[in-house]
Amino acid sequence: MTPGELVSDPVPERTSPLFAVHTELGASFTDFAGWQMPVRYTSDLAEHAAVRSAAGLFDLSHMAEILVYGADAGAFLDAALAGRLSAIDLMQAKYSLILTEDGGVLDDVVVYRIGETTYLVVANAGNRDAAFAALHDRAAEFTVTVDDQSDDYALIAVQGPNSRAILEETVGISELGSPLDELKYYRATDAFFHGVPLLIARTGYTGEDGFELYLRSDAAVLLWRAIEEAGNKHGLVPAGLASRDTLRLEAGMPLYGHELGTETFPAQAGLGRVVALSKGNDFIGRSAIEAGPPADARVLVGLTSEGKRAGRAGYAIVSGDTEVGTVSSGALSPTLQHPIMMAYVDPAVSAPGTELAVDVRGTKIPATVTTLPFYRREK
Repeated sequence: MTPGELVSDPVPERTSPLFAVHTELGASFTDFAGWQMPVRYTSDLAEHAAVRSAAGLFDLSHMAEILVYGADAGAFLDAALAGRLSAIDLMQAKYSLILTEDGGVLDDVVVYRIGETTYLVVANAGNRDAAFAALHDRAAEFTVTVDDQSDDYALIAVQGPNSRAILEETVGISELGSPLDELKYYRATDAFFHGVPLLIARTGYTGEDGFELYLRSDAAVLLWRAIEEAGNKHGLVPAGLASRDTLRLEAGMPLYGHELGTETFPAQAGLGRVVALSKGNDFIGRSAIEAGPPADARVLVGLTSEGKRAGRAGYAIVSGDTEVGTVSSGALSPTLQHPIMMAYVDPAVSAPGTELAVDVRGTKIPATVTTLPFYRREK
């Protein structure tokens, strides 16, 4: 160590309250936003297929939960986010964006109205500190409290066509405010699990029907075990982050750090509808959104190709010998059995049906622009 050199303690890796369970199940772990999270248990393909055909059990406890409450909670969120949150119903959820002053996406969030003046903002794990700091700073002129409760929550998701049947048979879940068969998409209901308050939501990130369960961290293991037991006869398997990523890619859902970031306008990502310019009041980033991105700013499209070689994030998209875009996410689709990609391309080549190519390590693989999503479940 040289004189004057600063030495800081290493930042400890965070672990889910379910870490011991994942270890027992033989999970392989990966670092995700400073968390040690299960990337897979058996195989990515098997876990992906289980969600499409039966059900998968996910630990999403790395996500951030920020409670916003007080007399001005609705008005505050209208000003702090890009959607009109004050207008959503009790126990309704809404997808929204935290924007920068320049109109970029600081984070994409799901907001639940869980009380007349109480909202739960669920942010991405990697943006926990940034999202909380932005909301805290923007709350200065409002009668509202912004409380980061992430460490107190566990989040377990059951996704797939058998998910409702599994939860209906899970021992210990009781006193639901709404029966699960009546719970609409992007709605939530209060419940209890062995006396512990439980919030059950129906949003999903996989393209399948599914439920997300929020409860105290110290009750997570018991709930996971109970869901496993109920799911045994329904084909339920534990599923890791790798399958979650291919599932969301097939569903055409953007991922922060790939399709979204502070340099990206919502309109470029196909999220212009999320920004409520008609709501009348001012919000952070409004002026920049109204001005819009440059006319030649690249836009998000879907791409499909033949064979088995998929373009990965960062690979170039070309038209002839000219680079016209970059892959943001890509994989060989387990469901469709051909490569799928999301990419940012020049507006001139963004129309569905446009023939382009992906530069896969020096080989140009033909690819066709297609509308998103790549996969829709049968309803």
